[in-house]
Amino acid sequence: MAKMAKTVTFSSFSSLSNLSSLHSFNSLPASPLSTQTFSKSMMEEALESAESIIRKWDPNSQSYTKIISLFRHSRKEAKEFIRCVRDLRKAMHFLVSQDSKSDKLVLAQSLMQIGMSTLEKEFFQILSSNRDHLDPDSASGQSTISSNSEFEVYMENDDDEDDELKKASESISQVEKASALVMSDLKVIAETMISCGYGKECIKSYKLIRKSIVDEGLHLLGIEKVKTSQFHKMDWGVLEVMIKNWIKAAKIGVTTLFKGEKLLCDHVFSASLTIGQSCFNQIAKEAGLNLFTLPELVAHKEKKQHHHERIFKLMDLYAAISDLWPDIEMIFSFDSLASVKTLVLSTLKKLKDSIHTCLKEFETMIHKDSSKELSPEGGVHKLTRTTMSFISSLSEYSRVLSEILAEHPLKTNTRLLESYFTAPILEDEHVNNHACSVHIAWLILVFLCKLDTKAESYNDVSLSYIFLVNNLQFVVDTVRSSQLKNLIGDDWLTKHEAKLKSYAEKYEKAAWTNVFLSLPAKTSAKLLPEEATTCFKRFHAAFAGAYLKQSSCVIVDAKLRDELKVSIARKLVPEYREFYEKYLPMLRQDRNIEMLVSFKPDNLENYLSDLFHGTPMLGGSSHSAASASLSSPSCFSIRCVKH
Repeated sequence: MAKMAKTVTFSSFSSLSNLSSLHSFNSLPASPLSTQTFSKSMMEEALESAESIIRKWDPNSQSYTKIISLFRHSRKEAKEFIRCVRDLRKAMHFLVSQDSKSDKLVLAQSLMQIGMSTLEKEFFQILSSNRDHLDPDSASGQSTISSNSEFEVYMENDDDEDDELKKASESISQVEKASALVMSDLKVIAETMISCGYGKECIKSYKLIRKSIVDEGLHLLGIEKVKTSQFHKMDWGVLEVMIKNWIKAAKIGVTTLFKGEKLLCDHVFSASLTIGQSCFNQIAKEAGLNLFTLPELVAHKEKKQHHHERIFKLMDLYAAISDLWPDIEMIFSFDSLASVKTLVLSTLKKLKDSIHTCLKEFETMIHKDSSKELSPEGGVHKLTRTTMSFISSLSEYSRVLSEILAEHPLKTNTRLLESYFTAPILEDEHVNNHACSVHIAWLILVFLCKLDTKAESYNDVSLSYIFLVNNLQFVVDTVRSSQLKNLIGDDWLTKHEAKLKSYAEKYEKAAWTNVFLSLPAKTSAKLLPEEATTCFKRFHAAFAGAYLKQSSCVIVDAKLRDELKVSIARKLVPEYREFYEKYLPMLRQDRNIEMLVSFKPDNLENYLSDLFHGTPMLGGSSHSAASASLSSPSCFSIRCVKH
């Protein structure tokens, strides 16, 4: 411990206003009461008592007290030491006001130097030997820590240590008893040294110990300095792991390490806001800037990866920092720590911009997708799966996206949106997540338009509608089963389920109209045998051709698949059954009747039940092959409702 040497001249005590702010008494003058009531006899008694106990604990003496802690040796004697220092300070005020050239003033100043040297030593020892009792985790759990003077706790209580402990604990609620005593000791020493003008020495010891604790704490959390040159060489996969670990570490770092250190510092140095601020600044500023370096670099990272590989980690970072902002603002509230808050706010702004850029890149990717690879059976396209997976994941970040998109309103003609979506998406701008809802609705619309374009690539119209049915069904299912439903609402689902039904109806019309028209209308005159034979041939050819083509198609959703089969069967089977039962008897004499009438009404339902699995039953296109293949019953039958 450095020896504190001070040269005293009598003239320096001519007025308190000339005393050094850090190496004198308080800059505030002594209260009128203290100067009026502090008599010469009291001054002499204070000097005598102070000299006795202060010289005993002189750290530069050759006595055993040089290596023994006053506060550990005897708390009663430690309190007496503090009382003597306080009384010595009053005596010095009295001497300055009465006789600034007194020899006793020189003695008092010498005793004060020894006393301060002793307290500096004690302050350092308490800090260094009680690291566990000054755990930031304990301090951070306190919403407030009393900043009232500890002098009364120390000096007005003459009971045993348990009562003293109770008094101290009242000042620091819910802190362990040992921690309460340690913090109480530190605070009373700091108050005493600061009031006597020795705040600088007090800060020196405190900063040395506590800065190492904060730095060590960040190291244990995995927070290390990252060089920009090294950072930009890292793969995104490595950064994803770093970001995940950083989010966990930052929460602990802010809410426990920095918050606990701030509360402890405020408590110990409650006697001087300026000194407390200066001390915390020296302890936490560098560490705070170091903590928030990584997200700032991530926000600026060159974007070599696709949006879906980056945006969610960016939003994780943004959400984590936003959640911590109230604590950050409170902890780094001093002007001297403004650079930490500036870095955090700048990082949030850069993350916002990067996230919005990713959204624009995603929309551009949909627009520019030119993949020609289509499923031959009209199934769900790869782009549909990846796009809806991405958009569904976006919905999990609705709060973050709403904050970001509120500053970047959708710049597009909303009339196109209005044809797809209504309330609450477009109407109420005051609804939470409004900006997010509108933007996600827009992204889905952009994608659906791309689906329409891809459907046109099919040469067969019926297959293009199968494609639209499958892909729109996938979109609707994704919306219904995710947070997207809460964002874009039931109205969206109603409209798109109606659109899905419309696609299914258009498919039926494109794929099965020729089969429906191959049968004579009910209003037609009774057919001659030759005409009936021709009609049977026409129906069988139309049905076999449609079946061969449509049985290779796929409807992915089981419920939709069955509904579509039932719909086709309802329109076809009753009509064919009536025609079959009416005209088959007049053709009984034809020896080719079995080949001619190969499709029996009872089996039509079974034939239709095998549709949309992507496994055609027919092996050839000839009528005879169709007859042979379709004669076997299916394991699944649709009950047809007769008209």
